[in-house]
Amino acid sequence: MKKFMDKDFLLSTETAATLFHDYAAKQPIIDYHCHINPREIAENRKFDNITQVWLGGDHYKWRLMRSAGVDEKYITGDASDREKFQKWAEVLSKAVGNPLLHWSHLELQRYFGYDGVLNGNTAEEVWQLCNKKLAEPGMSVRGLIRQSGVEVICTTDDPIDSLEWHKMLAKDKSFETKVYPAWRPDKAMNIEKPDFADYIAKLSEVSGVKIASFADLKKALSARMDFFGEMNCRVSDHALEYVYFSPASDSEIEDIFAKKMNGGDVTADEVTRYKTMFMLFCGKEYSRRGWVMQLHYGTKRDNNTLQYKKLGPDTGYDCINNYAPSSLTADFLNALECEKALPKTIIYSLNPHDNQAIDTILGCFQSSEAVSKIQHGSAWWFNDHKTGMREQLISLGNLGYLAGFVGMLTDSRSFLSYPRHEYFRRILCGFFGELAENGEYPDDIETLGGIVSDISYGNAKRYFNF
Repeated sequence: MKKFMDKDFLLSTETAATLFHDYAAKQPIIDYHCHINPREIAENRKFDNITQVWLGGDHYKWRLMRSAGVDEKYITGDASDREKFQKWAEVLSKAVGNPLLHWSHLELQRYFGYDGVLNGNTAEEVWQLCNKKLAEPGMSVRGLIRQSGVEVICTTDDPIDSLEWHKMLAKDKSFETKVYPAWRPDKAMNIEKPDFADYIAKLSEVSGVKIASFADLKKALSARMDFFGEMNCRVSDHALEYVYFSPASDSEIEDIFAKKMNGGDVTADEVTRYKTMFMLFCGKEYSRRGWVMQLHYGTKRDNNTLQYKKLGPDTGYDCINNYAPSSLTADFLNALECEKALPKTIIYSLNPHDNQAIDTILGCFQSSEAVSKIQHGSAWWFNDHKTGMREQLISLGNLGYLAGFVGMLTDSRSFLSYPRHEYFRRILCGFFGELAENGEYPDDIETLGGIVSDISYGNAKRYFNF
């Protein structure tokens, strides 16, 4: 029996081990989409204990603990940090087949030098070890980022954000990692939400544009994009149920916008038409500015109403939405292409059944403007495990240009999540190693190693112009 998570973890062939150790492992990280708090980077936060940095805000772990029957007191409740850590340790030891077992132990190995196994019996030992380590100067937020070899971080930011922490970081020459904002205008798009009008009022105030119409809204958003651009923003992100495409005239959209702002209820059809025109406007702006457009879809959010009312969003009650018509995605991209306004675009679906549809759409809109201008995003959220990552790689390889893939993103709120890039790179090298040793790829380690290096780092650096 192989040792648990040794140096050749997930590297089942000699070629895979060579690709990982000689090409992938040494590459820096470009974290082009995450949810970490820029304030904590600017203030260089230190954590009092492992629970704070490991379990706080991590809905992946919370879901697993609930599935194991752990009381909410020990998840998001008022139990002590030590009690919460104990419950997590007891659950983790039984997480057979779950990537959290691997992620957690990679984090323990890389940041805390712990090569053992975390379980109920070892919890106290690991608790003491991690807390002692966290007290060291190099274990602050910035220290963790430095240890991880992170070159660029793109946070997720609302158009009304002041970006004050990004300003502070931009002036701080003592921190080498570049921290850039990423444009996330979901609240301006979600016209069906009850607080939409209140949000528009805030956007009006921040932008200096009196928003009395959809045309005014576009002016306000453009002004805020100018501000984000001054702070080196070069990527957007959209959380969608699916990619909308139901075009409407200017007058129709103005009527829908006025109806909502005057306190009326908008129909499902009106919502779709508004969101279509909103996204088309955004796509044109991104193209003009040279920004990358990221489309994340296929999520049904906040399904447990009782728990949502108690805990709010992003607490572990989301699931895969099966409704994501590929024809609408193609039509949306085509509408932008017809106006010569299609930006670089990365498409992610939470539903792995959409992989092949996405990969066939990509091929319809590629051009010499960029290598793989339209990207199939990394296996995301419920799919960033061994099976999900391999399926995404296989589909993209079968139907597209895998060598042009921009690779992994962290998509996390935790500063200990960077070993997920290592996890991805091991899976990538394992897959390529199998192809080579099965005679499905030539015995050309130099070329294959270059592809691995590019997917791990180089492609993203060039694609985003970092």
